[in-house]
Amino acid sequence: MAQRLVVIGADAAGMAAASQARRRRERDDLEIVAFDRGHFTSYSACGIPYWISGLVPERDQLIARAPETFRESFDIEVRLRHEVTAIDLDRREVVARDLDRGGEVRAGFDLLMYATGANPIRPDWAGGDVGGVFGMQTLDDGAALLGWLDADPAPRHAVVVGGGYIGVEMAEALIQRGLSVTLVERDEQPMSTVDPDMAELVVDAMRTLGLQIRTGLSVTGLEQRDGRVSAVVTEEGSIPADVVILGLGVRPNVALARAAGLPLGPSGGVRVDRRMRVPGVPGVWAAGDCVETLHRVSGMPVHVPLGTYANKQGRVAGINIGGGYATFAGVIGTAVTKVCDLEVGRTGLRERDAVTAGFEFVSVIAKSTNRAGYYPGARPMTVKLIAEKPSGRLLGAQIVGWSEAAKRIDTLAVALWNKMTVDDMTALDLGYAPPFAPVWDPVLIAARKAVDALAGSGR
Repeated sequence: MAQRLVVIGADAAGMAAASQARRRRERDDLEIVAFDRGHFTSYSACGIPYWISGLVPERDQLIARAPETFRESFDIEVRLRHEVTAIDLDRREVVARDLDRGGEVRAGFDLLMYATGANPIRPDWAGGDVGGVFGMQTLDDGAALLGWLDADPAPRHAVVVGGGYIGVEMAEALIQRGLSVTLVERDEQPMSTVDPDMAELVVDAMRTLGLQIRTGLSVTGLEQRDGRVSAVVTEEGSIPADVVILGLGVRPNVALARAAGLPLGPSGGVRVDRRMRVPGVPGVWAAGDCVETLHRVSGMPVHVPLGTYANKQGRVAGINIGGGYATFAGVIGTAVTKVCDLEVGRTGLRERDAVTAGFEFVSVIAKSTNRAGYYPGARPMTVKLIAEKPSGRLLGAQIVGWSEAAKRIDTLAVALWNKMTVDDMTALDLGYAPPFAPVWDPVLIAARKAVDALAGSGR
């Protein structure tokens, strides 16, 4: 008799796991059923800001695989608009609610894939039925926002609350649509994924877009008129707003896991081992934005919600469910984004992370250009490296610059992943030609500067 795999969550991690399991086990050996409360499978949430701006014209361009593809090509049953409300580990079944037709569905399982993702943080003041307040997590969220932006009267003033990746990218998207935009950040800097000295470079670029930036400011409420938001209330007064975007980050969606008694880690995510198994609960796996994982540099458990990790973790889980062997080696937090034409990349630890992890370190900033200085289009690039004392091992890196800047972080991520020292990095054999880099690449300049700083620190 075939086993049944039930997947909770039909996006990146869940469907990557289901697809890999199917590649290794036929239907007569493994039946696969996936539940999701949304309308879509396997889509790029990261692409939503570019859909909002108009750079990506059609919603369906963000969908990697539709439910029909999973049914017809993979023999995977996908039940959209079915919200799983309970997991019964004793009876080995899940309970789901049909959100469109009503009623309850129960499905037994031999194997369970928990891939519920993360929930956007929505503060108490954003509750209620005030029109014009949007999180930005799903394609449904994007469609709702577009409907609001295209309504009559069209919004003119937007407030983005939160200055992380989504907040910054949505602020740019709304400016490109012609709105006046204010970004409100509770901390002293937006883009807290990089250190303050690098964030200043990003803020300067954001202001050239015409973006108003208010930092060190908390939102306490909303004003409304006729059921529509009219202003955001802060400690220093109100800011006019016809539309409000919440970019306050996310938390792992673990309500079902907690209720079922699955173990949670200190970061709040579901605990898993290197094979993405939930320890102590046979036949249960978890992956994606709902789990915590190991940071390879700090050695600490972390929750880092990125689509790249969700896909890799889901693939690992699926290979193991299918009878193979695979492990997920952890994360180093590599990420890139852009503000207009300014590119931002980071990997590894920030200075405050290094302090928390107990490292002694030096940090250096090197300024160079993306191409040979005499070549047309040469623009500034700033590279920051953080290196351990006295070993010189690279702990983290950040890059801010124009064309060809952000993807240079990949070179530094590979060095970090392989525990290279900045001494090692000075000899890296990187490509050179005037259209692509100076004769000394900015990465090499930064590595040399870090070596000098280590020597000067009494290494």
